[in-house]
Amino acid sequence: MADIFTITRTFRAPAERVYAAWTTPEDFSVWFGTEAINVPLDRLSMDVRVGGTWTAVMELPDGSIKNWAGQFTELDAPQRLAMTLTDMPDEPAGDPLTVDLREEATPDGSVQTVMEFTQPRHGFTDEQVEQVILGYNGFFDTMDRIVSHP
Repeated sequence: MADIFTITRTFRAPAERVYAAWTTPEDFSVWFGTEAINVPLDRLSMDVRVGGTWTAVMELPDGSIKNWAGQFTELDAPQRLAMTLTDMPDEPAGDPLTVDLREEATPDGSVQTVMEFTQPRHGFTDEQVEQVILGYNGFFDTMDRIVSHP
């Protein structure tokens, strides 16, 4: 069992735009929640600098709330960022997830960005990793809509 899992997605947008989706509260609040989950912008904070922290509140469809927190550990715009992420803000977040962005030209002359997202397993079983990947892909579907269709 690998200690990490990776999701690769391609967005029809420049790397700067995809990077901004990760680091701009107005974008992050939309895709991090998807259409089904509300992440209120007024309950999201992002100090986008190495060592800076971020927090977000998810309002789930069942009425419950999930608190998220983390810290930016690496920022190299627009190619790479790393940040910790936890839904147990009072406990250490563990190793950071990484986002690597590679811009490429398409046959029609437009630009697309390949995003490679890597996260530590944090002791998740294979079944739990499958569920986490499904959740992230829902997030990234929403991200695709906001970065590819301005």
